[in-house]
Amino acid sequence: MSTDPWPPNGHQDQLSRLPVPDDALLRQSKSLVELIVERINQSGGRLPFDRYMELALYAPGLGYYSAGSRKFGESGDFITAPETSNLFARCLARQCRQVLEEVGGGDVLEFGAGSGVLAADLLDELEALGSLPDRYLIVDVSPDLKARQKVLLQQRLPGVMNRIFWLDGFPAEGFRGLIIANEVLDAMPVHRFRVDQGRVQEQYVEVAGDQLKLNWGVASHVLQASVEHLLELSDGISVDYESELNLRAAPWLRALSERLAAGLILLIDYGYNRAEYYHPQRERGTLMCHYRHRAHQDPLFHPGLQDITAQVDFTGLAEAALEAGLAVCGYTTQAFFLMGCGLERLLADSDPEDVQRHLQLMQGAKRLTLPSEMGERFKVLGLSRGLRAQPIGFSVRDMRGRL
Repeated sequence: MSTDPWPPNGHQDQLSRLPVPDDALLRQSKSLVELIVERINQSGGRLPFDRYMELALYAPGLGYYSAGSRKFGESGDFITAPETSNLFARCLARQCRQVLEEVGGGDVLEFGAGSGVLAADLLDELEALGSLPDRYLIVDVSPDLKARQKVLLQQRLPGVMNRIFWLDGFPAEGFRGLIIANEVLDAMPVHRFRVDQGRVQEQYVEVAGDQLKLNWGVASHVLQASVEHLLELSDGISVDYESELNLRAAPWLRALSERLAAGLILLIDYGYNRAEYYHPQRERGTLMCHYRHRAHQDPLFHPGLQDITAQVDFTGLAEAALEAGLAVCGYTTQAFFLMGCGLERLLADSDPEDVQRHLQLMQGAKRLTLPSEMGERFKVLGLSRGLRAQPIGFSVRDMRGRL
């Protein structure tokens, strides 16, 4: 087993400039580290990276998404599209309306509802459009976030609370309507691998003294087979190449497919097609950590206090969807998707005389659509069953040929 410096050389200075957590947060992180060490010892001295990532993000009461600190918005660690502008939800509402009309009514299901802003803005716009779903279902693993969502939705939409329900897992079979997963897949635990002189190695988390450390070792049979398959499909993976594989996305899609009778699944996230993801120049993968609006590459920095993400391989998702019996009905950038859903009309209807609101709307539109902001980094993949018409979000530019 070999050990490489992590984070990569040059990032120690970057870590030293990050804000120092307060004592309560440090205690929380220490408790999580103790839990991780316990799991490492129970597992024979090491944990695969995906299992470490799962604990760091989702360990009950201690993981990043399970504990009580604020994650979203200016006071958190990052800003998502719904927090950027309500234009995101208002455009998405028009896609919801099209799907609900085609399937004859139905539900909207949101995975990972975060602060609850998307649900609030989306329901508000759907009510204005006269297209409220029968139910708005939310699946979220965080008790803290669920509580915040309920408070926000009760404050903003008391009249539709009878339509909003929280689920502990997947919906029942026979679901009809729209399923939304906005910035969900990037936070799904990933395996990290390295191809070293033809050998496939897997990254593990071990203990050195009272510290966690990352090591490379023999890959599990499942990861070995998956990487070998990837090598057959990708020209970009060469000697000394590191990256990630999300082996949980395919089972997640299969479970969704088993429950979807008719409707649309929208996967909205930052990522690439396979050729871009496993490009020779991306030889250290895409893993990134977010802490107080600062990005860095050390997943062991204060576990539980930072987000850990990996970009999404949309080609892999499309293949998994087809294997699960779903149709791939569209793929495009966030900018083109919002345009297809009527963004330009919404901007045109804004009153320039209402200077503050108009300026705020225009600034939000720029952040959502400019290539230097979210417009091209974020992609939208549409998966469907039983739809005759193409979803309007893919009407401006459909990039399925790039998958």
